[in-house]
Amino acid sequence: MPVVVVESPAKAKTINKYLGKDFTVLASYGHVRDLPPKDGSVLPDEGFEMLWEVAADSKKHVKAIADALKDDPKLILATDPDREGEAISWHLQEALTKRKAIKKDTEVARVVFNAITENAVTTAMKNPRQVDMELVEAYLARRALDYLVGFTLSPVLWRKLPGAKSAGRVQSVCLRLIVEREMEIEAFRAQEYWSVRALLQTPRGQSFEARLTSLAGKKVDRMDLATASAASMAVHASASRPLSVASVEAKPGTRNPAAPFMTSTLQQEASRKFGMGAQATMRAAQRLYEAGHITYMRTDGIDMAPEAVHAARDVIADRYGKDYVPGSPRMYKNKAKNAQEAHECIRPTDMAASPDRLKLSEDDQKKLYDLIWTRTIASQMEAARLERTTVEITSDDGQVGLRATGQVILFDGFLKVYEEGRDDVETNDDDKRLPQMAQGDAVARVKDGLAAEFGKIASEGDSVVEAEVQGDMRRAAGGLLSADGAVLGQRHFTNPPPRYTEATLVKRMEELGIGRPSTYASIVTTIQDRGYVRKDKNRLFPEDKGRLVTAFLVNYFRKYVGYEFTAELENELDEVSAGDLDYKDVLTRFWRDFSAAVDETSELRITDVLEKINEVLEPHLFPPKEDGSDPRLCPNCGAGRLSLRTARSGGAFIGCSNYPECRYTRPLAPPGDDDGDAQLLAEGKLLGHDPESGEPVTLRTGRFGPYVQKGEPTEETPKPPRASVPKSWSVETLDLEKALTLLDLPRLVGMHPDGGEIRSNFGRFGPFIMHQLPDEAKPVYVNLKDEAEIFEIGMNRAVELLAEKRANPRGRGGGAAAKPLKELGEHPERGGPVNVMPGRYGPYVKWEKVNATIPKDTDPEAVTMDVAVQLIAEREAKGGKGSKGGRKRKSG
Repeated sequence: MPVVVVESPAKAKTINKYLGKDFTVLASYGHVRDLPPKDGSVLPDEGFEMLWEVAADSKKHVKAIADALKDDPKLILATDPDREGEAISWHLQEALTKRKAIKKDTEVARVVFNAITENAVTTAMKNPRQVDMELVEAYLARRALDYLVGFTLSPVLWRKLPGAKSAGRVQSVCLRLIVEREMEIEAFRAQEYWSVRALLQTPRGQSFEARLTSLAGKKVDRMDLATASAASMAVHASASRPLSVASVEAKPGTRNPAAPFMTSTLQQEASRKFGMGAQATMRAAQRLYEAGHITYMRTDGIDMAPEAVHAARDVIADRYGKDYVPGSPRMYKNKAKNAQEAHECIRPTDMAASPDRLKLSEDDQKKLYDLIWTRTIASQMEAARLERTTVEITSDDGQVGLRATGQVILFDGFLKVYEEGRDDVETNDDDKRLPQMAQGDAVARVKDGLAAEFGKIASEGDSVVEAEVQGDMRRAAGGLLSADGAVLGQRHFTNPPPRYTEATLVKRMEELGIGRPSTYASIVTTIQDRGYVRKDKNRLFPEDKGRLVTAFLVNYFRKYVGYEFTAELENELDEVSAGDLDYKDVLTRFWRDFSAAVDETSELRITDVLEKINEVLEPHLFPPKEDGSDPRLCPNCGAGRLSLRTARSGGAFIGCSNYPECRYTRPLAPPGDDDGDAQLLAEGKLLGHDPESGEPVTLRTGRFGPYVQKGEPTEETPKPPRASVPKSWSVETLDLEKALTLLDLPRLVGMHPDGGEIRSNFGRFGPFIMHQLPDEAKPVYVNLKDEAEIFEIGMNRAVELLAEKRANPRGRGGGAAAKPLKELGEHPERGGPVNVMPGRYGPYVKWEKVNATIPKDTDPEAVTMDVAVQLIAEREAKGGKGSKGGRKRKSG
């Protein structure tokens, strides 16, 4: 039987249904070879030779394929239809050839399909080809570049900027985007401006709202009314003149549907509508694709196969009526310059399989399929027809002009099914119907029509003060209201640019030409995993270490974190895949300049680097003080200069130049204006005094984070008692009692029946108890699940946990962790129990020796067998078993 190889067991299972018993379908579990994560895996001086290595976990998969080829010398490589898929096929062919599993008479074919359906698979089998070496060379160039940047630049960072983890060809550019956006936000200064609007009434008594657009014959733009005084004059002018309709203009309009999804727009829309991260989106899409529900999910293409277009039109006519089907099919043109990325759009494989019919069990897959189906159907529907009305209103003397706008949907068209989300949407009052009016109609102001709204504004600011002197206006901190209550002036402030979400970051990367569909999700995830960026309420914030790395790279490797350079390099790699450039020429040009830039940093001293970063990040690290004093003057000794310091542990902090005489330290972020009471300086925030010794107990901030200290250093006690504040504890609510509890650690739980003290404490990996029997060479440690147990655990429980740990030394948490959180049953394809387990670093899926981490945003109770099998497959594909086994590969 011919041997068909795909990437994953899930994909193999689906394909096997279509090919039947005449084929042997096996999974490679992702890439079978990679560059070893060490120096010398790419050799620039030897024609960029790349020394590949079959991963330990991949050897058994390669062996299984080799064994299958003994029975039938025909190999069909059916990996994904993109550059990575082509590379996996090439690696398999190379690895099997080296094993001599592929012989002279072995027939090797490459087949590709954009969807895992019976028709697509059987058609692909009838149209085999050879491995596309142009795509493979594009992969080789990209992999070599990522390796050379990662393994050349990262050591420079480690030497010159202790604590930095790594740099990457694209990840560092992506990080720069986030850091620079944060710097824009910090540099932003809000500007005040005012708007004026009135609630008016037609002769028929119908009310509507209009905004001021001209005053004294001049157009009023957004920022023109910059002060309350200017707004007051505008409110007065609008409230003291008769008004009438100058013109009414009704224009028909249309709204066309958005194009079907490609990778970037799917990630953006999933983020907007569901708050799903790029990685979670691609994980759900991968499962939908492997199950045969959608087309391939890594694409820059938005065109749709003709048969899919006709199927969509049939579904529209059947479900919504012929009025919703346009006269001719909608055609969408690919924007991608690179044909290898421009597969068909992401769409359902069966248009008739509506979300309610498909009945998916996984929540993420269900939401994503619904999104893909509705977007695809909507993309082939009739446009929405609108009527937009604009009414111009003027005073009789022409001094005041107001405008009312409205919009009404005459035919909903595609909006019946789907409307695209937007990023950082501002409220829009135009989506309403205006009452009927005609030119020349007099309009009246509605008495107290905006009084309630003014009251709301007033309640948010200062108390309302009647303007008795003027006698025609009510005032509040943020608003002005005419005496008749019909004209409202409202204060606004300009907003800083918004922080990126994963969706808007991917959109910006796409606009700049940075990254490709296959890399967006991994890039965004990598900078978070390495602690350079954190996500809070779906927004991306740069961490201090991310700022430091960016400042270093922008100053010493500006070209290589440049947006244009990175985009141009991506274009060159696209040209390689198209066969227009030789990949070794690209590597040679890059390496010549890059290696020279690295050599130039060899003489840099850490002190020089830190001072340069001080200079670059000065607005963030040392913001100007209100009193005009030097922000870098040490507040503790009054003589030293504050400067950036790095710790061997990898942290960074601000310290005094007079160290060790002055031990002032603080975090990189400066204390806020309202933090005066916190006093987290060298002398610390005084929490109180120890009742027994009378010594002061202070809360301080050091290079390793917040800690509490009892007393001060003396000749007799150079290191006074200290205790770190657990990360889960809030320093804002830390009081003397809690501080003394920490300083009393380790806590004596009691004496073990067999001798020796049992103590509890915090450790590197969290709370624990420890005990050592007289005949034991070293203590036994048992991790505790809850920090509170340090202070509450009793003797019976402690003795029980220690006994369990001694009986099961390799178990976690004294045996407690050996109990599954959830038992899923036998692995459906390979046998053996699959369980959801609690772990030191979070819950994980366990099958045989494979431990697969469950994503943070996934509830362990929601993990099904399908999800578990996929996580196990992904873990095996990465190489290394278990949560500790196997080294993680470093990537650029």
